[in-house]
Amino acid sequence: MMALGARPTMVRNVRISGPTAELLATDEPVDLCLSGGRIVDIAPHGALRAGGESIDGDGLWAIPGLWDHHVHLTPWALRATRTFLGGAQNAREAAAVIARVAPDADGIRVGMGFRDALWPDEPTLAILDAATGDVPTYLVNADLHSVWLNSAALRREGRAGGDGSGMLREADAFELSARLDALVADRADALVAEAADAAAARGVVGVVDLDFAWNADSWRRRVADGFDALRIAFGVYPDDLGRARSAGLRTGESLGGEGLVRVGPLKIIADGSLGTRTAACSHPYPDTGRGVLAYDAQSLTMLVAEGVAAGFDIAVHGIGDRAVTLALDAFARTGASGSVEHAQLVDRVDLARFAHLGVTASVQPAHALDDRELVGAEWGAQTGLAYPLRTLHAAGANIVFGSDAPVAALDPWGAMADAVGRRRGDEDVWRGEERLDVATALAASTALGTAHRTELAPGSVADVAFCTADPYAADADGLRAMSVGLTLLAGRVTHLG
Repeated sequence: MMALGARPTMVRNVRISGPTAELLATDEPVDLCLSGGRIVDIAPHGALRAGGESIDGDGLWAIPGLWDHHVHLTPWALRATRTFLGGAQNAREAAAVIARVAPDADGIRVGMGFRDALWPDEPTLAILDAATGDVPTYLVNADLHSVWLNSAALRREGRAGGDGSGMLREADAFELSARLDALVADRADALVAEAADAAAARGVVGVVDLDFAWNADSWRRRVADGFDALRIAFGVYPDDLGRARSAGLRTGESLGGEGLVRVGPLKIIADGSLGTRTAACSHPYPDTGRGVLAYDAQSLTMLVAEGVAAGFDIAVHGIGDRAVTLALDAFARTGASGSVEHAQLVDRVDLARFAHLGVTASVQPAHALDDRELVGAEWGAQTGLAYPLRTLHAAGANIVFGSDAPVAALDPWGAMADAVGRRRGDEDVWRGEERLDVATALAASTALGTAHRTELAPGSVADVAFCTADPYAADADGLRAMSVGLTLLAGRVTHLG
């Protein structure tokens, strides 16, 4: 019986799905011959004898291994240790739910996933204090851009006072979230390994890890401990750019682990989020201003240029249309390579600039459906296009998909289903003109995205997902329910169903 970690020389009796299928002389089952982590031949089933161990694929459909291009892997892994508040319908209910939770080993309570933008009441310090008392209590927003603290937590953080809401936003929230994660670092590595195995079971071979903390040490430690379930490209943030430069880190640099773990982009957060009403937009929100820009045009351009000089690709978080424009301007002025992360609201004049500048649109289809109510309520006055997947693709942009986990689940099949169907369950289709076809959604879930054809062919790296049905023949519901029977990472078994 083949085991996890095995390196078969052949996967027999499988079908190729997608772009490579048209290159084959037959639509009958084939055998994938493997050596040195690559596909060395694709032969008619039974035509060649395996030179070593083989796996009977039993008719599974082979596609290129999947990627999630935007993950906060440690918070995603830690979700099992924290109270989920996504079902809370108002501030008082969220406070009551977290109040029933026993303090953890550090004497604090941590919840996550609340969405106060949909609440009829405002979260206040008084509401949280009344429910939680003297136990330091932290509630992390679903979008990660704010954290709601009670007075005991504010005192613990040396932040007594404030505006009466108990809410920390943007940079303060990111810094606090990183420290909350660090409290459980001794457990985090094991949970990260479990999360990686779960991802491999969905056909995932790689993720871009954009945790807020300094990740080089974490990933060195995990590699030393034998982590090998996924390819990892981990991000660096501006506050750590000097540290990265001193350590000789730059995009593409390997941290070991057979080259599976590499340095990813410099991640720059240019604005806030829709859920926190801080995404920087051209027109005002109904009850607030136009959002928050973290940098003016000159400062952002200088920071991007500094990152390029240090050898980094650039990933600019831009959700509102003002931030997206600012990001594209910085790419244009510096010639940087990289992506705009999220691109949830895009000015029409900016659509073609993605392709013109060679900037990837790194998007999260699940957010479109999670935010459909907020778009109408908060962005009704905006003139930019909200979640313009098909429009960006038609304009020639290279599109890659991610989850932003833990904001949404680390599950590319769910992301593809949301992009193709623009609905869940019995919901009405939301902005159906922005639906993508299945082939484009699958391409966006590969390593290089929609503008680069990823094939399973002789010479290709053997990063392969083997599905129980043909994904290219599936509809949105079929994608969401897709099962993966086998995953190979450089020819090594990381999942065997």
